[in-house]
Amino acid sequence: MRGLTGARAVTADVVVALLEDSGLRGRGGAGFPTGVKWRTVLEFASPEGPAPVIVNAAEGEPGTFKDRALIRSNPYRVLEGALIACRVTGASELVIAIKESFEIEITRLRQAAQEVSAGGWADGIDIRVEGGPSHYLFGEETALLNVLGGGQPFPRVTPPYRRGVELDSEADLDQPAALATNDPRTGTPPALVNNVETFANVPGIVARGAAWFRECGTADSPGTVVCTITGSTARHGVAEVAMGTPLADAIDDIGGGPRLGRRFVGALSGVANAFVTADAFDTPLTYEHMSAIGSGLGSAGFIVFDDADDLYDAAAQISRFLAVESCGQCVPCKRDGLAIADTFVRDDASAGSGRAERRERLATVADEARCALARQHRDVISSMLDIIEIDGTPSDDRSEPADSDSDPDAGQAVVLPIVEMNAGRAEFDERQTQKQPDWSYDDTDSGTWPAQALPSTEADPPMA
Repeated sequence: MRGLTGARAVTADVVVALLEDSGLRGRGGAGFPTGVKWRTVLEFASPEGPAPVIVNAAEGEPGTFKDRALIRSNPYRVLEGALIACRVTGASELVIAIKESFEIEITRLRQAAQEVSAGGWADGIDIRVEGGPSHYLFGEETALLNVLGGGQPFPRVTPPYRRGVELDSEADLDQPAALATNDPRTGTPPALVNNVETFANVPGIVARGAAWFRECGTADSPGTVVCTITGSTARHGVAEVAMGTPLADAIDDIGGGPRLGRRFVGALSGVANAFVTADAFDTPLTYEHMSAIGSGLGSAGFIVFDDADDLYDAAAQISRFLAVESCGQCVPCKRDGLAIADTFVRDDASAGSGRAERRERLATVADEARCALARQHRDVISSMLDIIEIDGTPSDDRSEPADSDSDPDAGQAVVLPIVEMNAGRAEFDERQTQKQPDWSYDDTDSGTWPAQALPSTEADPPMA
């Protein structure tokens, strides 16, 4: 607990300055500077009480397993980082928000929390592990706060540094996204929310200093990143690599390279950023380098595709996933998202009749969106279509399926959330394919969007 001991010996401002100097960026996907976030929360301190500290452990990005790997291997490091944050904000409450389905991780965290409290680390801070729904949007930090406040995983317009856990559906659900910076409420405590991996980096920085953290990585993306590799690789896995490691090296070292007799054609960072073609696999894994090629690092969970994969099928999987997981607060996101997903189904049945509509809907799906989901739908699908369509028609350059006799792991890459990693292979949430746009698992969709149908005080919708 060297980091926590060091944090207790100095002021909150010293700790925040260390984080700023270290250049640590949030590892949940957005890459926002951690020190800036912590300082902003302090600047919005409320007279009603200190900002609670929330660990976002609601991992649900397809292709990502890093947070669960960290929790399983060393939950104490995550808790220590979060307790340092409590020291900075003066919080008496530390909440780890996690999906109820993550039973192994919940058990591990609760055991570690008991040990940490018994060992005197918590210093009177109440540590709670709160289970939440399985929906993708539960991982969005404002939606996560909405759940902790007793609501649904619907993104808010008000950022956490302005208002934390307290639920106020009138303030959030009835305002357009454009009013996000004009919150009329004052005095409500903010919340400090960071990802599991972000908190896990904090103790080392406080104990050893900013210069130590910058010994690996780049000037703009220092440190290491925990990377997940799945898809059409020889094996699947999770490992920590230095920021700046070429994507190709991560795929080879963690994923074991291509499948027998196959060549890579590209990769996706979950379903969060534009498709990366194989000729760009020499790109360093940093926020700045991935952005420079028109994509992004995201949560460093890469789904890799080879020349036996049908990219149309992959795009259809992604489009359906994002359309279903949209909550429907923003009409274009749900309406156009479902229409985009439907065009892939229509293409299968009618020789591509939906292609023109697909491009039209992609141009509007992100209009007035309050969270990143709609932008992801636009960027990921548009980038894939740019690769697999020529002048609006499918490319004829498609390889034959992999030979299952020569490659026992042959098969299409799966774009679904990971539920487990066993013996070098990911296991996926196949139930997701049965999920309806109303978030039920009924045989037919009700036609009502979640934001219209679900009670705001229930954390998880009824399931069939």
